[in-house]
Amino acid sequence: MSSNKNGAHILVFPFPAQGHMLPLLDLTHQLSIRGLTITILVTPKNVPILNPLLLSNPSIQTLVLPLPSHPSIPPGLENVKDIGNHGNIPIITALSKLQEEIILWFKSHSNPPVAILSDFFLGWTHDVATRIGVPRIVFYSSGAFAVAVFDHLWENCEDVECGAEIKFHDLPRTPRFAWEQVPSLYRRYRELGFDEASCELIKASMMANGLSWASVGNTFEALEGEFLDCLRKKMGHPRFFSVGPMNMVGGPNKLRVGDVESGSRDGVLSWLDQFDDGCVLYVCFGSQKLLKKAQMEALAIGLERSGVRFVWVVKPLTAQQVADGYGAVPDGFEDRVAGRGFVINGWAPQVAILSHRAVGGFLSHCGWNSVLEAIAAGVVILGWAMEADQFVNATLLVDYEGVAVRVCEGGDMVPDSAELARKIAQSMHGDAIERVRAKELRNKALDAIRVGGSSNRDLDGLVREIAQLEVKNV
Repeated sequence: MSSNKNGAHILVFPFPAQGHMLPLLDLTHQLSIRGLTITILVTPKNVPILNPLLLSNPSIQTLVLPLPSHPSIPPGLENVKDIGNHGNIPIITALSKLQEEIILWFKSHSNPPVAILSDFFLGWTHDVATRIGVPRIVFYSSGAFAVAVFDHLWENCEDVECGAEIKFHDLPRTPRFAWEQVPSLYRRYRELGFDEASCELIKASMMANGLSWASVGNTFEALEGEFLDCLRKKMGHPRFFSVGPMNMVGGPNKLRVGDVESGSRDGVLSWLDQFDDGCVLYVCFGSQKLLKKAQMEALAIGLERSGVRFVWVVKPLTAQQVADGYGAVPDGFEDRVAGRGFVINGWAPQVAILSHRAVGGFLSHCGWNSVLEAIAAGVVILGWAMEADQFVNATLLVDYEGVAVRVCEGGDMVPDSAELARKIAQSMHGDAIERVRAKELRNKALDAIRVGGSSNRDLDGLVREIAQLEVKNV
């Protein structure tokens, strides 16, 4: 196995969902160029996602293990984007069956890793690391506020009443969330019921994250300092490294591991070139979420009535999705908004669009990666939280930071078109206070990743801590 000179060897294990994989692969790139020796564990169908990373870092090795079967995972599917958010628990359960293979690989390796760096959905790897005798480092693809909420739910599992509002009395600002706003993985665990073995695995896996030797978060101190301090206090040690926004880290050494799909950038970017700065709204709801027919129609009417220029990314539907009630862009819509609306069917170069000078707002589901990409671009977020950690993220952005506006809430909610149009028009106005604050937050993010900034220091600190692990093993 080839390796970087004197670089401590670590095993990186991402969870196969776009929002989880991409920031961890960005981090992996940064660790590699800082001299660490890295092996990445993936299943066969997820190998192509690594291609940009492997081309830029030839020393990185892969450990490709087949995804064990599970009755809820259709054959041939290995990523949550192909299954939907309900696939998280089955995939976690299936991947946990790889424990013995991972241990055998460690024992047979001539230069075994000194640590396992794995996604927080893979908390069961803590037990693997303990059996091998190496530390486990947990990577959080969500923000620190969401991590603190998640930890509270699992630690107080028996006291949390299904369906009731939950008060997080041990967190800064004592937030409250309705049951429908609680992270989806926890709600599915409590509501749907799984076999006893899966239930025990999920709970133990999530609880194990707090036992990790170190934690890494894709966030930054100026955005979530109070929640980072809270997590460090609960863990009882300072090894929570906030290294984000990972999509901004690197400068000339930045790697866009997400740009793996084909698609024309030129068409939409050329269209944007004709408009004034900050006047275009970007509309996209991530890699997983589809809208029902009534929601699509209400959103289309809202965009049309707002008078705002926009780019709207829409996922192509299968025949089954149409039969299940999911909606497409209404007939005649594109003709009616010709000249001020640009509809993209399929993949879109999101980072390039958000970074374009003409884009000033982002109508988003408030997924964490999208949040950080909006922060990097300095654009105001128009939030429509739907599931997962999105309600928590919306609270952080709207109520705590004042850089976003709620335009709708709930995965099944159909927005009032007139109210949606009003909020879009108001938020995209040049002097809206949220637009000013969004630009200020972008500057704070840039400060964090600069040499001497909080995220830059933590990234270097993480590498030093891992290097010390190698010294101890010599």
